[in-house]
Amino acid sequence: MNFWQSTLVRAALPLVLFGALASFQQTAEARTDRLIIQDGDSSLTKEQARQEKEQWDETHRLRSKVNQRVEKNFDKADRAIDTRDACEQSLNVNAYWEPSTLRCLDRRSGRPVAP
Repeated sequence: MNFWQSTLVRAALPLVLFGALASFQQTAEARTDRLIIQDGDSSLTKEQARQEKEQWDETHRLRSKVNQRVEKNFDKADRAIDTRDACEQSLNVNAYWEPSTLRCLDRRSGRPVAP
């Protein structure tokens, strides 16, 4: 039995060493979270720039609409102040200022009056 054990150990020893060596071998892994940019340009940066430009354009359009609305309301209030002053200073006795409609009206007919 001693003979078989020594033969088995001699045959198995290289296999065990080779298996241990193979298990400690490092595997090559590629890192996919890195981006290599050649010449400072890539499809990812182009897409990101396109999306940012699209977002900027939409924001610009929305701000423009809001500013136009604010300007329109300001102009309307400004004209109403001028019209009220003219209505109050009018020589027409029947003209009065209607604050809810922002118009100068005739007391008798209720129609708008040009002050």
